[in-house]
Amino acid sequence: MLGCGEKENGYACYVCCSCGEMVTVRFSCKSGFCLSCGKVYSDNWVEQISEILYEGMCYRHVVLTMPEALREYFFGEPKLLAELVKIGPQMLTSALSDWFKEEVEVGFIVVLQTAGRSGHYNPHLHIIMTSGGLSKKSGKWRSLQYIDFGLLHKKWQYFLFTMLRERINTPEMTETIARMYKQYPNGLVAFLDKGRMPHNSEGLARYLVKYVVSPPIAISRIVEYDGKHVVYWYKDHETGKKKTETVDAMRFVGLMVQHILPKGFQRIRYYGLQATAKRPKVLLLLKKILHTVTRAISGVYKIVKKTFRQRVMDSGCQDPLMCKKCGEKMVLYFIWHPNYGYIYDFWDASEECREPQKERKAGAKTRGGSSGLIGHRKRSQVQMLMPFM
Repeated sequence: MLGCGEKENGYACYVCCSCGEMVTVRFSCKSGFCLSCGKVYSDNWVEQISEILYEGMCYRHVVLTMPEALREYFFGEPKLLAELVKIGPQMLTSALSDWFKEEVEVGFIVVLQTAGRSGHYNPHLHIIMTSGGLSKKSGKWRSLQYIDFGLLHKKWQYFLFTMLRERINTPEMTETIARMYKQYPNGLVAFLDKGRMPHNSEGLARYLVKYVVSPPIAISRIVEYDGKHVVYWYKDHETGKKKTETVDAMRFVGLMVQHILPKGFQRIRYYGLQATAKRPKVLLLLKKILHTVTRAISGVYKIVKKTFRQRVMDSGCQDPLMCKKCGEKMVLYFIWHPNYGYIYDFWDASEECREPQKERKAGAKTRGGSSGLIGHRKRSQVQMLMPFM
């Protein structure tokens, strides 16, 4: 992340075949933690999730939170966070089975979010779930039109407290759980949207991206930085108004890095009908039963794939692949990687502006195998151009 946008970490070079104009595009880190790349990371997430959602199926957005007194137990504990991700779908499956009075299989996409609006540590779950489930007994679809919120609150409280008591089997935890039951007699917050989903947008994934994969603090929320202190704002949950906070620069860095999960930790997981291994089988079932669940088909979610070029133009900027001098379309000339050298060569991969085959064979050495290194003559051309990039 610290090397995001630095030339020594790799870049791509584009050239105009008409006037010879060259443009260098430096590689970004594309990390969800990076404040500069958060938008690209979000777009990639939208593409990934959009392909997994079943077209024609209605989904619900669920948020599962916990009391502030319990958050410290999850800090720096990846195993406990993994258990938190698991019990979310378990709780909702149990709640829907009780509500329908029969066992149902539901589809879940679970995302672990550790940052609150203020950037402080606040582990909670965002869940995309199918609006209903498949009856295990009859094989029919049970559509979810309404569910008692009190049932969800009580169920979430029971599953969360039971998991903590089993995983942290200490007198202190037992005492804390007993106190929490008295402090929250109506259960914990388990918010389920009421079905107000956007039907004229890019779909549910785009609707949820601002909740689940955004950086802890967006650049637009940083008001001031004087070299020692950072001033940023956030929308307070209780008042609903903007609140400004000033912290030491190193304190701000600490607020950000505490949300970096351990390497290999899967922050997005799929369960039930949304499990990738079950997808082919579920698709066959849905083709047979979707015509009977007309209420669930309130809108087909649009699957959208966007390239770097499209994203830049959507942001209101000029087409990055159009030459600023002559207006012609530019083509990719070469790609340089710090570990592998030149991994793409225009003369070998492109059909545009290609030299005549005979002239090329006479003047250039061919590649050795599939090593990905450009020929000697072409490498010298690139090296001559590099000082001007």
